Amino acid sequence: MDRLETARLILRRPKASDLGGYVHYCQSDRSAFVGGPFDRVRAFEKLASMIGHWDLRGFGRYVFALKANDRPIGHVGALQLDDAASPELSWTIWDSGDEKHGYAFEAGQAYLAHAPRAYGFPSLLARVDRENLPSRKLAERLGGILAPNARAPEWAPNSVTYDFLF
Repeated sequence: MDRLETARLILRRPKASDLGGYVHYCQSDRSAFVGGPFDRVRAFEKLASMIGHWDLRGFGRYVFALKANDRPIGHVGALQLDDAASPELSWTIWDSGDEKHGYAFEAGQAYLAHAPRAYGFPSLLARVDRENLPSRKLAERLGGILAPNARAPEWAPNSVTYDFLF
């Protein structure tokens, strides 16, 4: 399914018109917990990867936009960069002005209600940097269970993470 809806959000596959908002996020300190900030070229590559992931894996991250004005404000969903690894759940709000409205929780709930059945995930893993308290709280609120033996993701080998199972 290419589209999910909640009371306030539309979750859809990423598209080229999301580039401006995504670049803004990537160039900001908001991307620090995922290896950023990134320059425009790297932001372009990351969005292109997000778009192509759907064709290569048959699932991916949804961009979520406000129903009221169709403005994209973040993304949520699973990615699997290495086919030998399990899919990993990720989420983000692109701009701090869109925080504290419950949008990430609403998008996360919709995704978790849909994805395990639709894509056959027996479980999902979310790696949250230990310094990223808002994401840790969101993982817990979404029902993630703290998993033992947390390890750093390959893209940030020096980070220390909490692993949450869904």
